[in-house]
Amino acid sequence: MKPAPFDYVVPGTLDEAVGYLADEDIESHVLAGGQSLVPAMNMRMARPELLVDLGKLDELDFIREDNGSLVVGAMTTKRSMEFSPIVASSQPLVHAATLMIAHPQIRNRGTVGGSVAHADPAAEYPAVAMLLDAEIKAQGPGGERTISSSDFFITYFTTALEEGEILTEVRFPPATPNTGWSFKEFSRRHGDFALAGVGVTLNLDASGHCENTRVVAFALGATPIRARALEAAINGETPSEALFAAASKTVAEGLEDPTSDVHASVEYRRELASVLGARALGEAVERARASQ
Repeated sequence: MKPAPFDYVVPGTLDEAVGYLADEDIESHVLAGGQSLVPAMNMRMARPELLVDLGKLDELDFIREDNGSLVVGAMTTKRSMEFSPIVASSQPLVHAATLMIAHPQIRNRGTVGGSVAHADPAAEYPAVAMLLDAEIKAQGPGGERTISSSDFFITYFTTALEEGEILTEVRFPPATPNTGWSFKEFSRRHGDFALAGVGVTLNLDASGHCENTRVVAFALGATPIRARALEAAINGETPSEALFAAASKTVAEGLEDPTSDVHASVEYRRELASVLGARALGEAVERARASQ
């Protein structure tokens, strides 16, 4: 398998990169880590006329804290996220999800921005971004803008990025005190894309009832799915295995058209979502109790 012919440029600045993408008469693609784009090009599912390699843009390779928020540059590798003490301390959920991504060889090359912009519905970082209500910054011909993660993911491999825009950073808001969290997924083999996954954050009030529950399911549809019905069923309730199992099952059965493919049927993915949802809620409660 070989890609179709293409031109290749390596800009030295972000403005230069945006300039290369500004020509609407040329089919241009941005190359970050290349872990998704290059295979697609080899299979000729993607046929860019111009490949804009961001590998020299050190300005997009950073991990820092800003007023409690975790801010990550688009060209930061997943391997850097895995070994960053800032990530592990400020957003342990992000760190835990990073460890579930593929294998070390993939994490060595794959980038945070590439994963979020690629918007694979079975990938971890898009789900994490939606779960934590992250903000996504982009720069294009019209300047810089910030996009809410809830508005960013449109459908399969499609985002709110406009023509000529480059994703530049992802900002995860500060973790609130005493927050419990969990991030679970199931795949046939270690390192494979998830067949289903669920992420949870929640708090416990003074009476021990669940509050501020936030649940996102992924690998079940065209984008990560905010499970608002499950959140409503849990908030204000005393946590229990029976509650979590019943609520998760009801919500999973009501999912609209989960993905069915050669890897898993609709029914199997519904069952996975139900089981993973109940387990994730239970683990999040345990962490919330431990932090009080």
